[in-house]
Amino acid sequence: MTKTPDYRFSFGPWNINEGADPFGPCTRHPYDHEAKYALYRPMGFEGVQFHDDDVVPEIGKLAPAQVLAKAAGVRAILNNHGLAAEFVAPRLWFAPETIDGGYTSNSAADRQYALDRTLQTIDIARTVGAKAVVLWLAREGTYVREAKNVVTAYRRLLEVLNKMLAYDKEIEIWIEPKPNEPTDLAFVPTAGHAMALAYASQDHRRVKIVVESAHAILANLDPSDEMAFALAHDKLGSVHLNDQNGLKYDQDKNFGTTNLRAAFNQVLVLEDNGYGRNGEFVGLDVKAMRTQKGSPVTDHLRNTRQIFLDLVAKARSYDRKRVEEFRAARDYEGLELYTVQHLLGSR
Repeated sequence: MTKTPDYRFSFGPWNINEGADPFGPCTRHPYDHEAKYALYRPMGFEGVQFHDDDVVPEIGKLAPAQVLAKAAGVRAILNNHGLAAEFVAPRLWFAPETIDGGYTSNSAADRQYALDRTLQTIDIARTVGAKAVVLWLAREGTYVREAKNVVTAYRRLLEVLNKMLAYDKEIEIWIEPKPNEPTDLAFVPTAGHAMALAYASQDHRRVKIVVESAHAILANLDPSDEMAFALAHDKLGSVHLNDQNGLKYDQDKNFGTTNLRAAFNQVLVLEDNGYGRNGEFVGLDVKAMRTQKGSPVTDHLRNTRQIFLDLVAKARSYDRKRVEEFRAARDYEGLELYTVQHLLGSR
């Protein structure tokens, strides 16, 4: 087993929110965007996840030079708070040009818009000091299967990856797969699909995966297996930890609060394979309950971080020698009982 250093944690400013959802309005007062940065370090976080318009609000109204000037100002703020930008992602699911997807849209003009904004995101990432751009392919899919030529769509996605890699020779691209929502039939629904695109690209070493717990569960897969698959190929760029109550909408519950054993196995695979030793962040993507009062509401972030650390302690006290004895004897009943009792604190 490879011991990891102390873990580094990140979250995005959207995780401190007003409680609105698709079925109801805000339940909390807004909290100033820039004031959120002061909350990170006291809670034990040092990494900031960004969308391009988190860095530069109203990005579409500004000239390229103005965008980069705003980004440079954000980097100064991060430096003042002792924070690092983990990644920047182009927010392509809000813009009217991306109503039919960006990279796979049936409109050539809209595909060009998506590419231009993505290349600008690379410039923003470099300016704020992030080494990676995340592609959450939110609207890359269809509501009606016959609406797009899917072979052509996947070729267009690969073309975008190659153009990004050619645009900047150092930036990494991290694909974050999700099987559904907001599109019904999503392209690149799993880590395996993302991995195939990575290996087909012109520089696969710089194309990696972000595994989000809830997204894997929504694909009816085990998040720890998705993480292990990426780790086996040295392609786990980051994780977004949360939890999910079955095959529903994306809930972003606090990590470990629905399936503690599944959460333990995610921690175990990270711990046993040295995740974090190269500075990788443990990213959180969790929503506060709409019923939670106050502003800002941050208990969900503190709680998820603490649950992760508690499970790290469980992983480090998990008797690997005993586990190997159970495996050698194929005594999986005994292994399961030991594991559950270990989580319960009775062994």
